[in-house]
Amino acid sequence: MAKITFMGAGSSVFAKNVLGDSMLSDALCDAEIALYDIDAERLGESKQMLDALNRNINQGRAKIDTYCGVDRRRDALQDADYAINAAQVGGYEPSTVIDFEVPKKYGLRQVIGDTLGVAGIFRALRTAPVLKDFTDDMEAVCPDVWFLNYANPMVMNTTAVLRFSNVQTVGLCHSVQVCASYLLEELKMTDEVKDLRWEVAGINHQAWLLKVMDGNKDLYPEIKRRAEKMNVEGRTDPEKRHGDMVRFEIMKRFGYYNTESSEHTAEYTPWFIKNAHPELLEEFNIPLDEYPRRCIKNAADWKERSKGLIDNPDLAHEARSEEYASRMMEAMETGNAFCAHVNVMNNGLITNLPQNVAVEVPCLVDRNGVHGIHVGALPEQCAALNRTNVNVQLLAVEAILTGKKDYVYQAAMLDPHTSAELTIDQICSLCDDMIEAHGDMLPGFK
Repeated sequence: MAKITFMGAGSSVFAKNVLGDSMLSDALCDAEIALYDIDAERLGESKQMLDALNRNINQGRAKIDTYCGVDRRRDALQDADYAINAAQVGGYEPSTVIDFEVPKKYGLRQVIGDTLGVAGIFRALRTAPVLKDFTDDMEAVCPDVWFLNYANPMVMNTTAVLRFSNVQTVGLCHSVQVCASYLLEELKMTDEVKDLRWEVAGINHQAWLLKVMDGNKDLYPEIKRRAEKMNVEGRTDPEKRHGDMVRFEIMKRFGYYNTESSEHTAEYTPWFIKNAHPELLEEFNIPLDEYPRRCIKNAADWKERSKGLIDNPDLAHEARSEEYASRMMEAMETGNAFCAHVNVMNNGLITNLPQNVAVEVPCLVDRNGVHGIHVGALPEQCAALNRTNVNVQLLAVEAILTGKKDYVYQAAMLDPHTSAELTIDQICSLCDDMIEAHGDMLPGFK
């Protein structure tokens, strides 16, 4: 019987997907589940929801306990086989507000801010120390655990954990497994494709759809033709603008489609959010401040949405979601191999990216764990664009590992969007203001 510890279990919707998926697995349905959070109210809601799910779809076979507060964390992790992390350090208030509002004072606008940019850097600076607390506890009470991290910024957090701990760690995202099917649906090609095959590799939120095939037929020529037509029309006719304007433009210029959404992609590059060219925001349909808007909406909607989850005695989970976590745990429990695209240390898997950074590649998962599959070299233009992001990510990790403020400055100075908008002096001043605004949420920098 496996033990699964869910860190940040107050994330009820996500907990339902991952743990509901586990209850539908013969290998995991009788697991011991430890729910951990620092928010007692949200933790209680998740427990109520999962108890109902356990009764309704699992004949009560799982054993579910809750652990609230830092002093109960080791109890939650004791003898765990798998630890899943969905905790967001700092939440919407005060952290996300700081991440967006302080840069605005310098004229620096952002969209999502969970992966790159000044917001992404500071999200990593406050999250990674908490992840170190987690992994220190794991090394003490469950040293053989597999740590499945969902917390963004994925590259920075996963790289840092693999650098400062000995815990077996992989980073999991939601976008890789649906990238090809989403693209085909968007281009109205789904019904035309009978045997979809695809290959993806790169870095998280900027991995590349290297191949997309219908059996042995290359679909890229038709994909590019339709995408180009949609973007030509959308850039000139507001009524024909769509939600993937930026990614289609990147595909046109770099030859490949990338895994994360256009609103994310816009802020990973220097070309789309520019104070000198505000018309680009409308032309490429870029929603500034999108993440704070989502946070506010989700909070406002939660009371109504929670009725269908928390207060629903008939709650069901009829089919496993697209999340990789349950299938990876199942593969390790049974030895039945499963291929997942997850984040692991490069170590030669992608030859033209730095080796000391987490990359998103296909991995074979079996009883012996997670094994990265050799990709080789990415198309050089794709690797080049990745490296502009990796530069930032590696310097942010150095700031985490050393506590040196210069690395914070340097990470921000090399960020593609930030450096395209602000001077060196402005960037350093902004970082100082961000450090001051975060206060005790950050470790001290020297």
